[in-house]
Amino acid sequence: MNSRLSAVGALSGAAFATLLLIALMMGGNHVAARVAFDHGVDVVTAVTFRSAVTALVVALLLVVYRVPIRLSARHRRALPGIGVLVAVQSLCLYSSVARLPVALALLAFNTFPLWTALWARLVYKHRPERRFLLAMPVMLLGLALALDVLGAASGLGAAAQWQQIGTGVAFALAAAATFGLALVLTQHEAGDLDGRLRTATTMALVALLALAGSTLQGGLHLPNAAAGWVGLAALTFLYGTAFTIMFTVLPKLGVVGNSAIMNVEPIFALALAWAVLGQSIAAVQVLGGVIVVATIVWLGLRRR
Repeated sequence: MNSRLSAVGALSGAAFATLLLIALMMGGNHVAARVAFDHGVDVVTAVTFRSAVTALVVALLLVVYRVPIRLSARHRRALPGIGVLVAVQSLCLYSSVARLPVALALLAFNTFPLWTALWARLVYKHRPERRFLLAMPVMLLGLALALDVLGAASGLGAAAQWQQIGTGVAFALAAAATFGLALVLTQHEAGDLDGRLRTATTMALVALLALAGSTLQGGLHLPNAAAGWVGLAALTFLYGTAFTIMFTVLPKLGVVGNSAIMNVEPIFALALAWAVLGQSIAAVQVLGGVIVVATIVWLGLRRR
C-alpha cells in the first residue's frame, strides 16, 4: 500500500530474490485456497483463518519492535472503512479463485492500479498520470486475451465462455475495485500510520467481519478431507509468512513498500496451479497474461 520503487536497478540481489519469494508465496496462497475450497472449506472460513493468523503475527511484530500505538481521530475514522473494503476484497478474490483458473482470477484482480487511478480521480480529484492512460487499453487487451472473452481458444464461443467465466470475472473485478479504493483511502487518510500497525488493525477487522459473516451461514465450514486441511494450513502460512517478510526483511534490504516486481504473482500462480491443480490455459491466454503483468510492472516502476 506504499510507494513503489522507481527503478529495478535500485534493488540488490537479495532484495530482488526476496520480492520474488513473496510473489511466489502469495501465488501459492491462492493455489492452496483452491485446494481448500475443493475439500469443504468455504470462502468466509478461509478469509477468517488467514486474516486472524496474519493479524496475530503482525501484532507480535508490533510488540517485538515496540511500535507505538497512537491513532489520530482521522485514523480512527478511516481504518474501519478500510477494513470493510479489504474484507470485501478478500471475499471477492477468493470467490473468484473458487470459480476460475487461479492465474486468470489473479490477472483480472491485478487491474487494480486502473481502479486506483479512477478512485483517486473521483474521490480526491487527482488527474491520472499520462502513463496510466497509455497503459489502460494495453492492460485491457491483455486481459481480454487472457480471459478468452470471445471463446476462441476454448472453442465455446463468446456466450458459452461468459456463462462459464462471468461470475468469477465479476468477483475478481469487484475485488480489484474495492482494493483500489482501499489503497486510495489508505494513502490519503492513513498513509502516515506505521505499516505494521495499519496492517494488524486492518487484518483484525477483516477477521472479525468474516467471523461474524460465518455465523449467518451456520458457522465456519472446515475441511472434509485431509487435503482440505493441508490447503487451509498452507494458505494461512503462506499469506502470514509473506506479510511477515514484507515488514521485517524488506526494510533491512532497503526496499520501500511493495515493489512492482511482486506483480509477477499470477505467473507463479499459473505454474503452481498447473503443477498442483492440473489447471492449464491456452498459449494465447498466457500471452495475454504476460501483457497484463508487464504493463503492471511498467506502471509500478514509474518514476515519482
